Amino acid sequence: MSTANLSGKLLLLSSLSVSVCAQSAPYFDGRKAFDLLEAQVAMGPRYNGSPGHQALQETLATYLGERAHDLRLHEASMDHPYNGGTLEIINFLARFNTHVTQRILILAHYDTRPFADQDPIEANRNTPILGANDGASGVAILMVLADMMAADAPDIGVDLLFVDAEDVGRSGDLANFALGTRMFVKDMNRVLGGIRPRYAVLLDMVGDKELSLPIEAHSWRGAPQLVRRVWDIAAELGYGQFKFENGPAIFDDHVPLLEAGIPAIDIIDFDYPNRSVNYWHTLQDTADKCSPESLEAVGTVVAALIYGERP
Repeated sequence: MSTANLSGKLLLLSSLSVSVCAQSAPYFDGRKAFDLLEAQVAMGPRYNGSPGHQALQETLATYLGERAHDLRLHEASMDHPYNGGTLEIINFLARFNTHVTQRILILAHYDTRPFADQDPIEANRNTPILGANDGASGVAILMVLADMMAADAPDIGVDLLFVDAEDVGRSGDLANFALGTRMFVKDMNRVLGGIRPRYAVLLDMVGDKELSLPIEAHSWRGAPQLVRRVWDIAAELGYGQFKFENGPAIFDDHVPLLEAGIPAIDIIDFDYPNRSVNYWHTLQDTADKCSPESLEAVGTVVAALIYGERP
């Protein structure tokens, strides 16, 4: 993902509260999510074409195939934007309650950055990152949600989308970020059988030990009611990591969905770990910087959202 400038201020979220029946959602196991995060990191860097990327694809195919009511692989290819070869893309779509036409989409990218271009040490900047937070955290939450819905399906139709090739782009080259999601949006009517999701929630960089989740600006502009709903759920559940305050505008996988007319939000902590230090796109993005508690906070809020929906 990449940041963009934002002018203006968000409105304070003082209305449209939502009631949450937290007990209706199964328990979200943050420790299990953290174990899944560590398992991804143990595969090594997972940029397109790497051994770690292939290992994770094989893991997702097995894991999701055993849990989803329907697993679809969305495959696409394009000219690689930089190396002159072909970029092969595989998005994994794990579907639950396939008979329900009213559906929501929860997504995260599973690829990692092929170079640590933001590392403070110049000699490290061509080295691939492990992507514990930037990649593995969102994927881990989606994997636990798949476990939960396999055991106890919600009332709504849910699609979990594990997107590829989010982090291919070079710094400042927005056209070559979120490539997997762009391809998905292009083929969405075919892949989803002509049924568009009510909304989409993106999870990215949600495992930080010092988790702080302000409101991402594109999300507020494009889907303010969904922002209110999610942040109100967090407040009712007592998760203060969700902040009722302005965050930066971040070009991420939710933007192509917004451009396609789907209300979409990005739950993201870009100040990783804080406003003084940032491990984003550096070799410091490792599992020890993340925590089960942060994963559990985000996973519990998203689970409450899912299980609170009605067709």
